[in-house]
Amino acid sequence: MFKHILMPTDGSEHSERAIVRGIELAKLCNSRVTGIHVVPDYHLMIAYEGAFDPVTEEKIEEEARQRAASFLDFVKKTAAASDVPCDTVVATSDHPYDAIVNIANERGCDLIVMTLRYRKGLVKLIMGNEATRVLHRASIPVLVFRGIMSADHPDRGKAVPAEAVKA
Repeated sequence: MFKHILMPTDGSEHSERAIVRGIELAKLCNSRVTGIHVVPDYHLMIAYEGAFDPVTEEKIEEEARQRAASFLDFVKKTAAASDVPCDTVVATSDHPYDAIVNIANERGCDLIVMTLRYRKGLVKLIMGNEATRVLHRASIPVLVFRGIMSADHPDRGKAVPAEAVKA
């Protein structure tokens, strides 16, 4: 069915749940996965703010690389625990949804698995959400796991299973 699944992550608990479920699906389909984390383009942000301190820029970029490695390490470990082939990529973009769709196309993915972060009010109006933008731009199926669960949902309150991540 699906041969190559792209799994964006922002390191949140919701994202980790979607990754665990996506890897379960990958195992059932005998497919491989690619984890992706999109880092903001700090060059543009720093230039826009008028601060051209190369030391600060280097420090910010290094911290972002470390966070990305940590988030993608979860994908690698979870995939390894299920014997699912896994690759990871760190993309840089001011628009994560564009980077996600572009990487899916470049790598020949046939499914994107991600979480939907629930936002309310003004934050929703200004920020929107990446999953909705990916849904509108992707030419392949997108499986979205909701970040908010009903009170009676069987997974409510469950942490990511310990066996999903082996140290």
